Amino acid sequence: MRRVRMALKFASNLSFMFQEAPLLIDRYQLAKDAGFKAVESGFPLGFTVQQVAEAKHNANIHQALINVYTGDTTKGELGFAAIPGKEKEFENSIERTIEYAKALDCKKIHVMAGKVEERTSANDTVYEKNLRYAASRFASENIVGLIEPINSITIPTYYMNSFQKAVEIIQKINSPNLKLLIDIFHLQLSTGKISHTIERCFPYIGHFQIAQVPDRSEPDTIGEIDYRYIFSLLEKHGYTDYIGLEYKPRSGTVEGLKWINQFGFSL
Repeated sequence: MRRVRMALKFASNLSFMFQEAPLLIDRYQLAKDAGFKAVESGFPLGFTVQQVAEAKHNANIHQALINVYTGDTTKGELGFAAIPGKEKEFENSIERTIEYAKALDCKKIHVMAGKVEERTSANDTVYEKNLRYAASRFASENIVGLIEPINSITIPTYYMNSFQKAVEIIQKINSPNLKLLIDIFHLQLSTGKISHTIERCFPYIGHFQIAQVPDRSEPDTIGEIDYRYIFSLLEKHGYTDYIGLEYKPRSGTVEGLKWINQFGFSL
């Protein structure tokens, strides 16, 4: 009989999974029906606080994480944290996202840095200033802010693309309300060295996300990452919080979930 391992918990990323439903708010119920106890998502652009909170409440599911309001995605905006001259927009994005997070009883907000064509010291300065502001606001709301290095292949101009730099700024600000988000997909495409990076960064990690490389699909698909080993590594380090499934299902979302039981886990 296959041993059911209970240490690791998985949250469906509604911005990637359950695309069978065009509207993000309709995916809450689909995730619940599939057996998930928790979800995460990008900022629910186009939906009011009331609409999202009602969808989450009706599905009776936990919101583990939400991305910060990123700005005008039609213009390619991916946040404001590292953009000089956008400090007011950054503060507004934090306040707006806190409003959604509180309505969803969500305790983690992913703070996105934004795109930068040519990085300068001005970007570094405003990034630190903005993160200090965010950490202070999060502290007053019992929320943890997360920063995520994104690989330069997927988004070439994204400011925060270094795990070393992310840890350094977290150490410098030194707030319990600012932690590291490691997406194993981005880590593999950025530097590899997955075991070493998790070991070195573990004291600062507040959340994990996963997807196979290179196709960003389910972890049981053929690719560069051995997720059986990765999961054993997280168990070894005692990680017990949710792991976000930020992958693109190959076909049907529910059909693709068979890997969870095959790997010895359950929802």
